[in-house]
Amino acid sequence: MEFSISSEDTSTRARTGVISTPRGRFETPVFMPVGTQGTVKAMSPEELQQIGIKIILCNTYHLYLRPGWRVIKNLGGLHKFINWPGPILTDSGGYQIFSISSLQKATEDGVRFKSHIDGTEHFLTPEEVIDIQLALDSDILMVLDECLPYPVSFDVAKKSLNRTIDWARRCKIHYQRYQQEKGVFGIVQGSTFKSLRKKAIQELVKLDFDGYALGGLSVGEPYNLRFEIVSFANELLPREKPRYLMGVGTPQEILEGIGEGVDMFDCAMPTRIARTGTIFTWEGKINIRNAKYKEDKLPLDPLCDCYTCKNYTRAYIRHLIWAKEILGMRLTTYHNLYFLRALVEKAKQAIEKNKFRVFKQDVLRNFKGLENQEVNNAGYCLGY
Repeated sequence: MEFSISSEDTSTRARTGVISTPRGRFETPVFMPVGTQGTVKAMSPEELQQIGIKIILCNTYHLYLRPGWRVIKNLGGLHKFINWPGPILTDSGGYQIFSISSLQKATEDGVRFKSHIDGTEHFLTPEEVIDIQLALDSDILMVLDECLPYPVSFDVAKKSLNRTIDWARRCKIHYQRYQQEKGVFGIVQGSTFKSLRKKAIQELVKLDFDGYALGGLSVGEPYNLRFEIVSFANELLPREKPRYLMGVGTPQEILEGIGEGVDMFDCAMPTRIARTGTIFTWEGKINIRNAKYKEDKLPLDPLCDCYTCKNYTRAYIRHLIWAKEILGMRLTTYHNLYFLRALVEKAKQAIEKNKFRVFKQDVLRNFKGLENQEVNNAGYCLGY
């Protein structure tokens, strides 16, 4: 995996770049739709390609439990299994395991947990997490980390971080034995304690990962504190490596992150809220279930040229969502993903023109307050 910076905005930390993998290249900033169990809910791989999606995220924890990594490997790997030709990033599963706190126990050797599906007990080491992702044949692998809730004490966060750093070291050493051309990302933990975040970065940079993710955010901490940590961490992370902010996906979060120098984003929230009728538009967020759209002949977003907006009215989609018809969920999901893809594309154009700050302000004027709404990762951990 290779990363190169293409342009930088002088008034912010925003930048554009290119990540190249053996299965293709994609430009950054990029939003990665979440295909937790090998599918971005309600979308076919062909539709994702029509939208312009270049990379998706799948989850090691869920695929490990069902259908099982050996099944996927025997069927030719994850790309062939789900019919996706482009790059795939696999989350290590750490967030999912630790978000089901009553069912897991971390040790220095690894993590023991019970399946949320059938209650069976499992134990995974950092090395096995790498083995599983290599068996899936993903293009970007994440190390095993321990994700804590918010708030936690400094002592708890410090102990957890030391374990995460040790696991990251073991993951990197184990991966190097394979001599593969994939990317491996370290995950910066440390809760909301800057001294711990600094320590995490210092130790992970010594291991020279291909990229660095900011984990342990969007877990209940205040919005402003979240981006205070993002800003602090990005000042310390190496400029020449991609930065990945895990688990955030509102337009406001994405633009705030881009302004702080983040290159990659993922979140299941945009597709989850789409299935219940919450829509991103260039004029702000709307809830298509509202009565005022019952006879509305306009598209979901008059400023959007996606398939949904070119062919269907708000009135029809509102009817489908209220009737719980699958088509309605597919059309709204298509639109929200298209919107986010268009958002990062316009952000790239603004960065190249050195006008990102103005672009961000113009867009966020219509999304004021969105950071406090619908931003709940509880569904992400179980793949909703």
